[in-house]
Amino acid sequence: MTDTAQPPHLADQGTWFGHPRGLATLFFTEMWERFSYYGMRGILVLFMLDAIETGGLGLDTSKAGAIYGLYTGFVYLMALPGGWVADRIMGAKNAVFYGGILIAAGQFSLALGSQTQVGFFSGLALIVLGTGLLKPNVSAIVGDLYPEGGARRDAGFSVFYMGINIGAWIGPLACGFLGEGMEGIFPGAWKYAFMAAGTGMVLGLIQYRIGAGLKGVGGPPKLTAEEKGAASKVLWAGLGGLLAAAVILYLLQSQGITSITLEQAAGATIFIIVGLAVAYFAYQIFLGPWNTAEQKRLVVIFFLFIGAALFWSGFEQAGSSLTIFADVFTDRAVMGWEIPASWFQSVNPVFIITFAPIFGWLWLALGRWNPSLPLKFSFGLILLGSGFLVMAWASLYVAGGALVSPGWLVLTYFLHTSGELCLSPIGLSATTKLSPKPLVGQMMGIWFMGAALGNVVAGMVAGQMDPDAMTANPDLLVGLFRNIALFALGSGVLFFLFKGPVKKLAGGVE
Repeated sequence: MTDTAQPPHLADQGTWFGHPRGLATLFFTEMWERFSYYGMRGILVLFMLDAIETGGLGLDTSKAGAIYGLYTGFVYLMALPGGWVADRIMGAKNAVFYGGILIAAGQFSLALGSQTQVGFFSGLALIVLGTGLLKPNVSAIVGDLYPEGGARRDAGFSVFYMGINIGAWIGPLACGFLGEGMEGIFPGAWKYAFMAAGTGMVLGLIQYRIGAGLKGVGGPPKLTAEEKGAASKVLWAGLGGLLAAAVILYLLQSQGITSITLEQAAGATIFIIVGLAVAYFAYQIFLGPWNTAEQKRLVVIFFLFIGAALFWSGFEQAGSSLTIFADVFTDRAVMGWEIPASWFQSVNPVFIITFAPIFGWLWLALGRWNPSLPLKFSFGLILLGSGFLVMAWASLYVAGGALVSPGWLVLTYFLHTSGELCLSPIGLSATTKLSPKPLVGQMMGIWFMGAALGNVVAGMVAGQMDPDAMTANPDLLVGLFRNIALFALGSGVLFFLFKGPVKKLAGGVE
């Protein structure tokens, strides 16, 4: 089959700019889902910190950071069971649709009951479950549109990736305007922002349902009745166990029998993820049926897991500590109007859209001088650390009693985005190449686990950024960003120093 040919069941459904017609359906579905996710994420910490009297939750920074970290971390962790549910029970196409319904329900739960514990935590849980179903499976369907593989498939994913970033760009703008920009006009305007996020997901569901080009892809798995029954039992047992555990924990907490704080829960989650990852890699490397070359490559993937976790623990400060900095310490006044702090969350996707093609061209243009895999990870971590050095520098002016220019944040996001483009797509590609073929899916899950770990750590670190304490003593602000910068830079230097051994273990795979 040639690189441009399509199987009959796809060719008969038309094309969209030379791609299968289904790509348009998935492009706009994912665009609206990312609009919903990043729109809500951009205001989440601000909403939790806002006073109860003005429609917020009135939480302190430590609790808000722990909730944010747990929420974003579990969004990534749920990609693992979400993919399993699609593969073993309902198929990718149905998983995307039902996932979207759960996401919309979660956003509307936040809109209607965000100031109650039941409404708030139920909303977050529904979004986590829905994203776990939708996110991995919509990408899987994109791959199914190109069974021939090749360059055309890569181009299709590039177009799809643009949809992701368009949604991530406009989501914080719309939700931030409604939640922050309208707060002085409509008390408790946060609910309108959550409503907008839910409406965006509904729009995505509508066009997904009426969209064309998905016939014959993403269908239910072809399993025997016994296999389906066994998978359903596992699913319901898992859901029942989670629900029972949640109810028991709630009763124990409400009766004062236990006193587990959100911060303790986040800390325990970090240790659990690390423990599971170490145990999994130890089993596969020492007890798995792999030859010596494959074992060495699994060691390299473990290093990539560590690098990803380190990177995302800093990068994902964007929705927490950097948003707090934008809200409290940045001069956002423009012609008598104050730019919503959440709008700065749109800077990264704009830079991604602008610079992703440039970085792709750069790696090709370098040819045989193309930096090795560990060296690119080193670049990513060093650029991340450099961004936090910029924030530490800006914080020196805050210590002098001044609000700082938004340019400091924009420069930081530019450096962080450059680091992301050095590390994230390279890590994803390398993971698929280094993995033994039977483990490719599991290793992609491990990559997402690294992102989950980084998100939880990011929330815990952001919990230290108490605006009141740092306003009273700005040296604390300087110290926080300086320490994050030194940690990221040190990690980047270590990846640089170990580039030779890691490259040797990879066995020529880049």
